[in-house]
Amino acid sequence: MARIPFAAAAFIALLSPVAQAQQTATITVAGGCFWCVEADFEKVDGVIEAVSGFAGGDTANPTYEQVTGGGTGHYEAVQITYDPARVEARQLYDLFFRSIDPTDAGGQFCDRGPSYRTAIFADAGDKAAAEAAKQAAQADLGQNIVTPVLGDAPFYPADGYHQDYYKSSERLSVSSVGLFVPKSEAYKRYREGCGRDFRVRELWGADAPFVN
Repeated sequence: MARIPFAAAAFIALLSPVAQAQQTATITVAGGCFWCVEADFEKVDGVIEAVSGFAGGDTANPTYEQVTGGGTGHYEAVQITYDPARVEARQLYDLFFRSIDPTDAGGQFCDRGPSYRTAIFADAGDKAAAEAAKQAAQADLGQNIVTPVLGDAPFYPADGYHQDYYKSSERLSVSSVGLFVPKSEAYKRYREGCGRDFRVRELWGADAPFVN
């Protein structure tokens, strides 16, 4: 039987679904407004993509209106795809805790209600890393952390309107922050008005990774 040259075999292996799957990993976190979590984690070296969506509820493929209206049990969540050769799950969880208010059980910042609660959805392989990050964050903060580490749950991406909101140049005909404002500008005004960075800085100080 003819042997495949090493270089060709390596190239074929890179194209195989198994090899591709081994090159990336995902975690799912809920940190209040998914626009903000997506914007934060797409800045992290080693993160390939962050997708806004929903997790933790009972309804398959929920809409944004269903989730924010209550009754589905979902959290606004973000699925983060990353390169484990460049960044580890534990590092991402450490960043996550320091980018939210993990002492608030009723929502995040100006966004209140069950869909804005914080959580980590971890499979069996990542649960130890998530729990260790939670314990370290609690020790560093010196306050009780209420963010739960839950089991793995189906993740449902939100519709395209909500993806990459923080950097979109699409203009909104009407918004809470003005008329014909680009989504990127509306996002900045929303984030500032909601007090997210102010509260994170107040809690974490120099340890807050995504605020100046």
